Amino acid sequence: MTRIVDQYGSGGGIRASVTEKLDDYELLDSGAGRKLERFGVVTVDRPEPQAMWSSRLDSERWKAAHAVFDGDEDENKGRWSFRGNVPDSWTIGIEGVALTCRFSAFRHLGVFPEQHSHWRWMVERLTRVQGERPRLLNLFGYTGAASLMAARAGAEVTHVDASRKAIEWARVNQAQSTLDQAPIRWILDDARKFARRDVRRKRLYHGILLDPPKFGRGPDGEVWDLFTDLPEMLRTCARLLDPSQSFLILTTYAVRASSVSFDTLCHESLAGRGGTVESGELILQESGGGRFLSTSLYTRWSSDGLGE
Repeated sequence: MTRIVDQYGSGGGIRASVTEKLDDYELLDSGAGRKLERFGVVTVDRPEPQAMWSSRLDSERWKAAHAVFDGDEDENKGRWSFRGNVPDSWTIGIEGVALTCRFSAFRHLGVFPEQHSHWRWMVERLTRVQGERPRLLNLFGYTGAASLMAARAGAEVTHVDASRKAIEWARVNQAQSTLDQAPIRWILDDARKFARRDVRRKRLYHGILLDPPKFGRGPDGEVWDLFTDLPEMLRTCARLLDPSQSFLILTTYAVRASSVSFDTLCHESLAGRGGTVESGELILQESGGGRFLSTSLYTRWSSDGLGE
């Protein structure tokens, strides 16, 4: 379940989009720089620097985790250790699609449940598009959760990512979700180059998802730096949005930025278009005690034609 609140905790004033317990995911506990989560039948213990408080559950619950990740926080790389017979991969279901979980060297499992509110918000707006089939551009699309949910909702999807392995992973999710015939184009390309070409092609989309890394490389060695390249990327995306009914979702996991910074940048990039802008934090709520854990920043814009 996902809910949006204007305040959380005691005396907070940050707009937050909160993901609570899902059937196949829950944040069990957090604290002392770690988080304990359940992905389907597998429980994992991962680093989480923002969990500066004390954990609530006893140590035995944490010791029972099937997998524990330890590594370099700055590089976001490390190693998993396992307890018992843990599968190499397994499938969970969210919003009607099947998503494959795997243990990566970057401490994630290929599924990001904190984006649940984005997925539902996206689908709501895609279903409001009038007069034609909705079109979605998913830049830095990774393993394809949002692309599959959009296709399931009836959209034509263009999914762009610079990682061949990520696209192969997304195709596995597509097959497991029985969406083999869905109109999805899987594009291995540098997101900036692709978006620029689509401007020249005069293509328009009803929705654009933008989930860039802080730093990355394209398939031909192109360098991406969030703080240097995002402004131009947003200006390019603005030219790809349908003028009457469209939306954009920006998600950033950059720790040295603020939601105010990205909100200001999106206002500038989408100036003159009207519509509604909402910025804040994506939040996970612990299933037992109601505490909140911030995971990332976001800005969502929708045109007047798609409503708030």
